[in-house]
Amino acid sequence: MNFKEALQHKKESLKNADESVLNLFHVIITPSKTDESAKFIEDFLKSPESFNDESCQEYCSDENYEVVSFKKEENDR
Repeated sequence: MNFKEALQHKKESLKNADESVLNLFHVIITPSKTDESAKFIEDFLKSPESFNDESCQEYCSDENYEVVSFKKEENDR
């Protein structure tokens, strides 16, 4: 999906998520390509508060994105 679609999908996911899910998981937009996504998530985890939805665009080479969720580390909460 393109960035605009991914942003809408993320907003809908957050709106429908249970409060505990929001507290326990990161929900982010990443590039669809595995290597680009891995690099983005690696950098994101170093400093989540310094990233926003648009940050993933710097990592993406083909304008294809996806919304992913993964468990927060203890120190991310």
